[in-house]
Amino acid sequence: MSSAIKTTDETRLAEEIVGTLDADAVRVCSDDRDSIRFAIRSAGMKLRSIVFRRLALRRLLSDPAGPVKIEYLQRELRRAAGQRVEFAYPRKSIVRKDLPSSLAPLAQAR
Repeated sequence: MSSAIKTTDETRLAEEIVGTLDADAVRVCSDDRDSIRFAIRSAGMKLRSIVFRRLALRRLLSDPAGPVKIEYLQRELRRAAGQRVEFAYPRKSIVRKDLPSSLAPLAQAR
């Protein structure tokens, strides 16, 4: 699979998850190599930005339980819209356990 196809799939998945919010309020803000960012502009929502890591979206696409996890993310995003300023997937507070110990402090800083 070429990288262009992977990028398209990741973007489509991110748009599907964000699609649960008001379409007029959401727009793609930044689409870089490591993440996809959306900006939210709505007076009725506290949420202002959504950040998806591409690696996490790739894993979600290939996960057999992916559809269930996507539904969960959509529910979590709708709930976060009124409570948090930023929604990130995966959550920034989670440090991957398979990282070498020398990289763990760098992952926590993100």
